[in-house]
Amino acid sequence: MEKVVINSYEDFEKWVGKQIGVSEYVPIPQERINLFADATLDHQWIHVDVERAKVESPFKSTIVHGYLTLSMLPYLWGQIIEVNNLKMMINYGMEKMKFGQAVLSGQSIRLVAYLQSLANLRGVAKAEIKFAIEIEGEKKKALEGVAVFLYYFNN
Repeated sequence: MEKVVINSYEDFEKWVGKQIGVSEYVPIPQERINLFADATLDHQWIHVDVERAKVESPFKSTIVHGYLTLSMLPYLWGQIIEVNNLKMMINYGMEKMKFGQAVLSGQSIRLVAYLQSLANLRGVAKAEIKFAIEIEGEKKKALEGVAVFLYYFNN
């Protein structure tokens, strides 16, 4: 799917209630999981101990940190949309976020995103993006929720 290009608030308005796009699948290898564990100081064995996970984990594999899955959102979002003419964009919050299924080491994920709502707050666009992070080959979603971004367009 071709990247959606937004140059103004009016361009954004046309997408309210519609699917904006679907990203490419991105693999999450053990190396990325280990780097995330180092960055967050979360070295729980279910994420980083491959041999123990094979034996003791119900998944028989290490699993991706839930917050690593969430942290992939900006990268995946950037594959779907290009917003131009900005002073800045701020991650404003997350709503109704739910982890549905663990992502196993080596699996690939992608983003499916809809523009749920858009509001003009004194010249700042507040975009609520309903999203799902899907796991390749799985029916159940890894993560679902609403991401809220503030877009400060140049006048």
